[in-house]
Amino acid sequence: MGSDCGVGVIAHLALAIGLQLLVVAATRCWWGGAFAAAAWAISRELTQAEYRWIEHHGGGLRANMPWWGGFDPIVWQKADPWLDWLVPTVFGVIIALIATQRPQRRTP
Repeated sequence: MGSDCGVGVIAHLALAIGLQLLVVAATRCWWGGAFAAAAWAISRELTQAEYRWIEHHGGGLRANMPWWGGFDPIVWQKADPWLDWLVPTVFGVIIALIATQRPQRRTP
């Protein structure tokens, strides 16, 4: 793991929570916000995995990458990319669970 692993995870977490709050503000749906944040984090890391595959196995050309290149376990051997999508996803779900379990205020 690189020395900046914690910084990257914290940055991803902050962006995911911000995205979740934006979706909640627009839709009043905590689970929709959690889904949007998780989708962003997962798709970002999958894209990064594709770039790693292209760099190491595709001669620098996207055209050389098979459709499954981003899923190749060989480009997922470090903890950083796993943490960069798992931490925001788990926190988004926890936030949605907490937010949907609190009592709702009734308006008169």
